[in-house]
Amino acid sequence: MPLQNYQYDTIMREYHRRQAANRHKLEKRQKEAYEKIPRLKEIDEEVATLSAKKARALLNRTETGVEDLKSAISLLSLERKALLAGNGYPEDYLELSYTCPLCQDTGYIGSEKCVCFKKAEIELLYTQSNLKEILEKENFDHFSFEFYSDTMKNEATGLSALEMAQKAYHTAKDFVKNFDTRFQNLFLYGNTGVGKTFLSHCIAHDLVESAHCVLYFSAFDLFDLLARSAFSTRKDTDVGEEFIFDCDLLIIDDLGTELTNSFVSSQLFLCINERIMRRKSTIISTNLELENFSETYSERTFSRIASNYQMVKLIGKDIRIQKIFLGGK
Repeated sequence: MPLQNYQYDTIMREYHRRQAANRHKLEKRQKEAYEKIPRLKEIDEEVATLSAKKARALLNRTETGVEDLKSAISLLSLERKALLAGNGYPEDYLELSYTCPLCQDTGYIGSEKCVCFKKAEIELLYTQSNLKEILEKENFDHFSFEFYSDTMKNEATGLSALEMAQKAYHTAKDFVKNFDTRFQNLFLYGNTGVGKTFLSHCIAHDLVESAHCVLYFSAFDLFDLLARSAFSTRKDTDVGEEFIFDCDLLIIDDLGTELTNSFVSSQLFLCINERIMRRKSTIISTNLELENFSETYSERTFSRIASNYQMVKLIGKDIRIQKIFLGGK
């Protein structure tokens, strides 16, 4: 998904800030050096005059005297470097410095985004995903199977909690691997504390790292935002309804914990249906059992999920409680 206009503007404002800050630093260095070595200012003025003459000569295609101008500028440049070095300054002290020398703080090398722009893009997406600090700890590198029992069984499938966790893990890895080539959605369900949210964070981490736009909301926060958007005349919210419908991946966490009413039910269907129509991936996690889901929302909503989402169930004992017994590890 390309950056939204406001996202692009946010990044470019930072580049403009860098440019202004670096120009200000140069002006301070110039003032200091000119006061200490007055000849430096004279040299810079002479170089500016000669450079203008050289430019006019080239525009007028006048070859006579161009080499003399080049030679004079070169001699002044050597004198300038010698004066700086002789007074304890580096030779490039009066040159404009750049935060990123590759693109000279423009964000682009030719028509291609600079590596610093791509880093800024990822950093912005992390911040706007609502997951920046969490994803530093909750990702595939930190996923552990030690909290899943190999004796606790799912009566319907006969699989152990460990086997189901392993299956869910590989489903999540495949989700990331095939994200750009296959439209897919995940519905993670199971008891509290069995790793549903952690697994969605793992997916979010890898997709944000590859510069995809991921938005994460608890169900309560999502419906609160949609309500404010629906009943407000203002259209300048940070993350508007359109962006929720169009981001690369939307994660709706803890569905079923919010206060459910007809508005929430209709907005959930609208959100799910709109993203399916746009072929934008969604991950939903919930503590609700499947048989209770349609009662809480609607048969229509459950039907859309059942026919367009891959169902992933996790079972086991609450991992948070297990960690407490292990001393918080």
